[in-house]
Amino acid sequence: MPPTTPGHPPQEYTEFREVFSEERAARLPVHQPWDCAINLLPNASPPRGWVYPLSLPESKAMEEYIETTLAAGHIRPSTSPAAAGFFFVALEQLRGARIFTKLDLRSTYNLVRIKKGDEWKTTFHTTHGHYEYRVMPFGLTNAPAVFQALINGVFQDLLGKWVIAYIDDILMYSASPEEHVLHVREVLFRLQQHHLYVKLEKCEFHRATVTFLGYVISRRGVEMDMVKVRAVTDWPAPTTVWELQRFLGFANFYRRFIRNYSSVAGPLTSLLRGKPKRLVWTDQAQAAFQQLKDCFTTASILRHPDPDLQFVVEVDASSSGLGAVLSQRHGKPGKLHPCVFYSWKLTTAEANYDVGNRELLAPLPIPQRPWSHLSVDFLTDLPDSGGYTAVLVVVDRFSKGCKLIPLKGLPLAMQTVEALFVHVFRNFGLPEDIVSDRGLQFTSWVWGSLCA
Repeated sequence: MPPTTPGHPPQEYTEFREVFSEERAARLPVHQPWDCAINLLPNASPPRGWVYPLSLPESKAMEEYIETTLAAGHIRPSTSPAAAGFFFVALEQLRGARIFTKLDLRSTYNLVRIKKGDEWKTTFHTTHGHYEYRVMPFGLTNAPAVFQALINGVFQDLLGKWVIAYIDDILMYSASPEEHVLHVREVLFRLQQHHLYVKLEKCEFHRATVTFLGYVISRRGVEMDMVKVRAVTDWPAPTTVWELQRFLGFANFYRRFIRNYSSVAGPLTSLLRGKPKRLVWTDQAQAAFQQLKDCFTTASILRHPDPDLQFVVEVDASSSGLGAVLSQRHGKPGKLHPCVFYSWKLTTAEANYDVGNRELLAPLPIPQRPWSHLSVDFLTDLPDSGGYTAVLVVVDRFSKGCKLIPLKGLPLAMQTVEALFVHVFRNFGLPEDIVSDRGLQFTSWVWGSLCA
């Protein structure tokens, strides 16, 4: 597929030139079912805010903003008594994709009208006048949810199939160029139908690799954006609590790429325990800070999970955290490639466990067939029902299927074995293991003889 000229859509999409129109995107949108409603609590009214003092450049910017939005019809003069001060304000689906297109919507929130009659609730006043919005402005608490609902409604039947859409970013992915053209045409057609517009200068068509929501996506898998990685590796050592929180927040975005992230970052997160007022930077914290930065430069590419291949789960534990990696074997001789890393930091109580008890935090092996691994327990002292006052509960760990066996009181070991044979083993075969509370019914010589 030939490369596209910057600023021009590929010729396959010229009939949708209206979607790329900056002039049309600036028009006042028509009312739609997803108009932004602003509901008030009973007897409540929006607060009246202050007119904040502005510097000369800010005042000039405010004046230009009002002139532009008035001309576009996005705001109008208001007589409302209420006003606020104006401030400047799931990738695993990509398996098999080889070609990508990314669209960036233009004007985003301004493409949604405020519900008729609710405009006065958006009033703001300035030294240049008193205005209210006719379109949804940036800054409303529910604005992201309203716009995401709009996008989900437009692409509802395509999401997760070959479209990923988050607010104003839309990604299309396909297995072949021919299929991809059809996918992109369908998306552009729907945008045109719903009077939604894109920034042509920020669109990327028919790419083998795209950057989307902070990730670099290709047929190989998902990688970290190296621009953001450099921001982490060049980060100076924090000197305040806020700087450390900011660094960890930035690093946490990519934690799925870092093996045992919680353990590596543990000495840093511990510095924030108890909401301290000042940061006490230790040698241990500096070592963890440098190790975490090094992890970013050696992080693996996460492969797109393939449900047709077997998954391999590896778990690990340290004195401060637990970790796991989900991998699959690709190619020959079947090299393991990670799909995702997972980790969590031990709580204060868990960190005090001895090694034996800490191992109990690890997941149990996953059964391979139904009724091969069972959990059993008794429910006793129940109301009499036909002479039965207890129940033996048997749960299949594979299917979560359950057998409830009525008993006339708490049984002896032999009675327990007989109940299991009649109601479980006879129907499903002998299990590989049974997990119990190690009561007398399961630790007697009867079970020892049975299992010998």
